[in-house]
Amino acid sequence: MTNLRPSTLFLILLASSSLFLGACTQVMPPCNAVNAPAILDVQASQWTLIRWHYTSPNDGKTRQRSIPYGENKTSLSLNFSPDGKSVSGYSGCNLYTAQVQVGDKGFVIEKIASTRKACDPAASDLEYKFLSHLGNYRSMVRDGDRLLIMTRDNEVLSFSLKN
Repeated sequence: MTNLRPSTLFLILLASSSLFLGACTQVMPPCNAVNAPAILDVQASQWTLIRWHYTSPNDGKTRQRSIPYGENKTSLSLNFSPDGKSVSGYSGCNLYTAQVQVGDKGFVIEKIASTRKACDPAASDLEYKFLSHLGNYRSMVRDGDRLLIMTRDNEVLSFSLKN
């Protein structure tokens, strides 16, 4: 039997563990894929946005967006209909509604429409981003009373179950 030097053995172990761990790190779906829970897991549920993280373009650090509240302290929300065929909610300034299209990998939210109330520029910008992310997210995961939406530009919207 051949004796391996400690440095050679270390390199072999390092290479094999790197391959093993590398195979486990793919937590996000491919860029053109959409993953979502089964519609049965979210239908007839109401969610409130509690956190919104993004990566700062200035320094690359993860930051938390300030989430606005509407009249009467209304939170940004995502409400699934009892039949699971539509969603609606509050998007920061306006109310919105959209259709839910069920597919092989869960569902997608499409044909988003909203009321046309005039908003201040900051609220309008945030509302635009929120609705864009709902219509073009990368992954949605339900974990008990939490719903996470991962966007295509690596933002994370965290919702809490309201009902």
